[in-house]
Amino acid sequence: MKTPAISESEWKVMQLLWKKAPQPAYDIIEQLSKTEAWHPNTIKTLLSRLQKKKAVGATRYKNLFLYEPLVAQNDCVRAETNTFLERVFGGSIKPLLVHFVENENLSDAEIDELKRILQKKGKR
Repeated sequence: MKTPAISESEWKVMQLLWKKAPQPAYDIIEQLSKTEAWHPNTIKTLLSRLQKKKAVGATRYKNLFLYEPLVAQNDCVRAETNTFLERVFGGSIKPLLVHFVENENLSDAEIDELKRILQKKGKR
């Protein structure tokens, strides 16, 4: 199954569901109201769109619906990364890595970890 494209707003909903699921809409609305100035109907619309994309499923429990993710976070991150790589760097990871190494302040520990990861990857 192809991983659905998820908007920036939908990501915020998904992140809550990946942390804890299932959850009723009320809990999702309550959590997002702490960080977003969204009307509750906006969040319900986001949940509905995620259902249509088959990213979220809903199960009826008594008088409410419990929402849970139908796609894994890793799959969505991979799809989003590939989209970003294609759009910004023509699909190549090397210019992305060069950009971050040259433009970000990396600690010695982060540099050592990157070296270790690249060395391990090179041994495959």
